[in-house]
Amino acid sequence: MKASVIEMFLVLLVTGIHSNKDVTKKIKRPKFTVPQINCDVKAGKIINPEFVVKCPAGCQDPKYHVYGTDVYASYSSVCGAAIHSGVLDNSGGKILVRKVAGQSGYKGSYANGVQSLSLPRWRESFVVSEGKPPKGVTYPSALTYSSPKSPAAKAGEPTKAYQKPPVPGTTAQAVTPLQLTGATATEVTLTSLPKPSPSTGSTTSSLRPQPVGHRSWELDLWSTGSYASGHNSPHANPGEMDLWQPGSVLLDAGFVPKEELSTQSLEPVSQGDPNCKIDLSFLIDGSSSIGKRRFRIQKQFLADVAQTLDIGPGGPLMGVVQYGDNPAAQFSLRTHMNSRDLKTAIDKITQRGGLSNAGRAISYVTKNFFSKANGNRGGAPNVAVVIVDGWPTDKVEEASRLARESGINIFFITVEGATENEKQYVTEPNFSNKAVCRTNGFYSLNVQSWFSLRKTVQPLLKRVCDTDRLACSKTCWNSADIGFVIDGSSSVGTGNFRTVLQFVANISKEFEISETDTRVGAVQYTYEQRLEFGFDDYHTKSDILNAIKRVGYWSGGTSTGAAINYALEQLFKKSKPNKRKLMILITDGRSYDDVRIPAMVAHHKGVTTYAIGVAWAAQDELEVIATHPASDHSFFVDEFDNLYKFVPKVIRNICTEFNSQPRN
Repeated sequence: MKASVIEMFLVLLVTGIHSNKDVTKKIKRPKFTVPQINCDVKAGKIINPEFVVKCPAGCQDPKYHVYGTDVYASYSSVCGAAIHSGVLDNSGGKILVRKVAGQSGYKGSYANGVQSLSLPRWRESFVVSEGKPPKGVTYPSALTYSSPKSPAAKAGEPTKAYQKPPVPGTTAQAVTPLQLTGATATEVTLTSLPKPSPSTGSTTSSLRPQPVGHRSWELDLWSTGSYASGHNSPHANPGEMDLWQPGSVLLDAGFVPKEELSTQSLEPVSQGDPNCKIDLSFLIDGSSSIGKRRFRIQKQFLADVAQTLDIGPGGPLMGVVQYGDNPAAQFSLRTHMNSRDLKTAIDKITQRGGLSNAGRAISYVTKNFFSKANGNRGGAPNVAVVIVDGWPTDKVEEASRLARESGINIFFITVEGATENEKQYVTEPNFSNKAVCRTNGFYSLNVQSWFSLRKTVQPLLKRVCDTDRLACSKTCWNSADIGFVIDGSSSVGTGNFRTVLQFVANISKEFEISETDTRVGAVQYTYEQRLEFGFDDYHTKSDILNAIKRVGYWSGGTSTGAAINYALEQLFKKSKPNKRKLMILITDGRSYDDVRIPAMVAHHKGVTTYAIGVAWAAQDELEVIATHPASDHSFFVDEFDNLYKFVPKVIRNICTEFNSQPRN
């Protein structure tokens, strides 16, 4: 009798298992389609922590409120925020949205036709980027809403539980009752219900879809043994445990108690280290010669950097570009807003192979990486750290020069550099010294072995975070072409002319002078004009000061208008596009010719003109020559011996104007 009962039980058990397998085989993987939302859908209404959606056209309308800049409060319109951030225009399109922690405050701003508003604090935030998912990763075709009456939800469309996007090479699937093979009937019903019954007293009956990442609830569920599968529970049936499949735990599907959904309490996430507010790009060597093992060491180095840096919107932001034959951005500055997410992204980077074209990668970064759309904040220094295995296979000098002139601080880390016997194969000797803007060792590090690379984390970060020493960033002191236009007429006299030259020298020595920093040139004029030295003639401060001393007094009439035209042609026509053009004109009398048209031409060409008059100079002419507002750009001195008193004021006005303008 006992044997027959056991046989019947085994038959039923085997039949049940095969039945479940047959049903499971019939489940087809759903085809991924990008969900569409309306302009008025707020991020807080969508429970998924990360998702791709398609926005319609016309979301630039001010009725769709946006709160914050770059990082937005979840009370904002998703599509409105995408337009404000520059990811979309008013024609709509696909975007990738990622939830982040709530902020203590959100600053409003006007950008891309959208005026965002300020907000003191909010419980949850989000960031927006281009809607191109990483290769091999799919996102939900149907979003999970906190309310089933969402304006984006189609009639009759079921609300699906969100599951964390998988690693590359896998496909995200919603958890279904059929996957929970060993669950009880009650548990299966709960996973498919959008609204659990409040009358049920069990722990699992109050579970609802919720964003992944609430670590405090994870700990509670682990400690109470609240696995839906019954793992670690004293009442678990051992026979059921073996039937569970990896990934079928309700916790992994993003379920937490209903009370947690209503409070939306989030882990506090750092705003970033304000003492290291930089926009940082790593250019990593993905060439074939580096090999898989050393590439992993390079990734570990990046992870160590990410761990050490306190990444956040108020501190450093970091992106990565990998280069081989050609460069490719792995992720931009705005993609990851904390160190934890950054380390996860670094771990997923795969090697590209090919040559080691670092010069091409530097050009790519200059043209594409440090853009507003990719998260460049303007006020934060731009830093690019190039890691090279041995030596580059192309030249880096010209690409690096253009990068530095764009305000990018280039750092070079050379690992296992060429030996004496190998130097004959190096494409560009002394490439690291040619790439950086200072050859004092501050911007270049030589690492003897890949196994020693991680020892350079602290020395490197100490340098890149020392923003006062980042000489390649655009500052008031290193980003101008300054042209002095000096009156050498007879009324000045030899002694006063030497005083004028001392005034010119006192201003010049305040700036950082080099071929890539501030450059100085000078024109002297009477009835005629003469180029004393041009922007390309001297590249050190001492050479400039010596050149000023050597200028000889000319003597003659005063044709200031002609002198302005001459300076535009002989000096500023050769100015670099990314340089501020500053003309400082010193005169002691009224011009014999008209100054109005030459001054207008100078202003039209973007030359900021400072007019300094001494003794008999006509103040009405000074105001015509000076850039508007004249009160900030024209000065009158009663006698030559008092010129030195105006040096600090001229410098202060130059720097005040620079600091009020957008940088980079």
